[in-house]
Amino acid sequence: MDVPIDVQSIRDAVARRELSASDVCRATLDRIAALDPPLNAFRTVARDQALARAAELDGRRDGANLPLLGVPIALKDNMCTRGVPTTASSRILEHYIPPYNATVVARLEAAGAVIVGKTNCDEFAMGSSTENSAYGPTRNPWAPDRTPGGSSGGSAAAVAAGMVPVALGSDTGGSIRQPAALCGVVGFKPSYGRVSRYGLLAFASSLDQIGPFGSSVKDVALVLNVIAGHDAADSTSSQVAVPDFCAAVEGDGDLRGVRIGVPRHLFGDGVDAEVMAAYDAAIEVSRNRGAEIVEVRLDHSPEAIPVYYVIATAEASANLARYDGVRYGYRAKDATTLGEMYDRTRGQGFGREVKRRIILGTYVLSAGYYDAYYRKAQQVRTLIRNDYDRAFASADVIAMPTSPTAAFKLGERTEDPVQMYLSDVFTVGANLAGLPGISVPCGFTSARLPIGLQFTGRAMEDATLLRVADAYERATSWSKEKPRVASELSR
Repeated sequence: MDVPIDVQSIRDAVARRELSASDVCRATLDRIAALDPPLNAFRTVARDQALARAAELDGRRDGANLPLLGVPIALKDNMCTRGVPTTASSRILEHYIPPYNATVVARLEAAGAVIVGKTNCDEFAMGSSTENSAYGPTRNPWAPDRTPGGSSGGSAAAVAAGMVPVALGSDTGGSIRQPAALCGVVGFKPSYGRVSRYGLLAFASSLDQIGPFGSSVKDVALVLNVIAGHDAADSTSSQVAVPDFCAAVEGDGDLRGVRIGVPRHLFGDGVDAEVMAAYDAAIEVSRNRGAEIVEVRLDHSPEAIPVYYVIATAEASANLARYDGVRYGYRAKDATTLGEMYDRTRGQGFGREVKRRIILGTYVLSAGYYDAYYRKAQQVRTLIRNDYDRAFASADVIAMPTSPTAAFKLGERTEDPVQMYLSDVFTVGANLAGLPGISVPCGFTSARLPIGLQFTGRAMEDATLLRVADAYERATSWSKEKPRVASELSR
């Protein structure tokens, strides 16, 4: 059965009853069954729940009015789904089944979407390669010996392989944009507060944001239209009115009047030559579409990685204190005292990277070190935000490579945390400043590995960012390229 691969076509075909939601769901589940075993993109496939949901949609008379009618979608396994395991890819939540839905899940279902499963990720979203999952790494559909990026690598790989048209991820320091770049798909991190975090298992609460992956900017905009908006259950949720994001991608691709900032002073020896060449070519494409290219400076960006890893780990140490073996989740056996139970539960339940970040975060918050590390990091965070404000005085969006390299080999950086952390050197700034960011495909290396282009915009000007990204996408064919997973990975 031929099922469309883009969101609008699926929704329209189901609304016109050319296809049933059940037809689309079964085709999606069959493709996941065929392609996922070698990729390990999914933690859980909710086959029975998805088919029941699709059948329910087929029986509704008001379905034609639903914006995501029958559209299959996967969720990163750190978003609560009622009745479906939610583990954050950690042993400490191995058997946890939430009694409620995250706000984004409720909004997707109200719009007619079908949740088909939960995707693999770095444990508690802590990582840049999806190798920190307690359930094994996800593999990149373009090159199975390489990482899909992280921490939302499962969602990126699922979209890249065509298992689902769209998926949700979370982005704390680049965890949507970096895997989108490495897997050759579109990934969007909304402005902080634009999408509710209620029901997201917290990593770093002042940095986390939920956003969509898709094969096109339009698909991302369609999903963002559904999940964005104020939520009284999230105290950090913005009350700024939500525009029609789809209207932002209905233009003709003309960028006249748009100023694109280029911070070339940041592109040093760490950026791969092929990535830099693709970036330069992308800037020229934007110039040819009418954009004005201006030089901007982000002078404190070199400090963004250390600032991020102080603030994020500090918040993680507080957020993960709740996993104590008492209320829910894994509990170590044979402990004779409460303290011993805590130690064994967390020692056995958390992986190495999560432990590293909890220890680091606890250290920077401890007496005698708080001012030297945490307070200083917050002060530099303000300077980073001020840099962006100054840059946006002369530019509407800022363009950078999403990642300094294409996908690296699995195992290549696992013993060198600093090198792994530097994968996010161009993405963490947007999280520290609360800004929206999007990654779109902009080329390939000579080894046929995808390269991503990142646009960052002003806070709450997500629509402008989508417009610029859509214009670039219209002028190129990179987003139409697909990995040969069907023939090569399902053998």
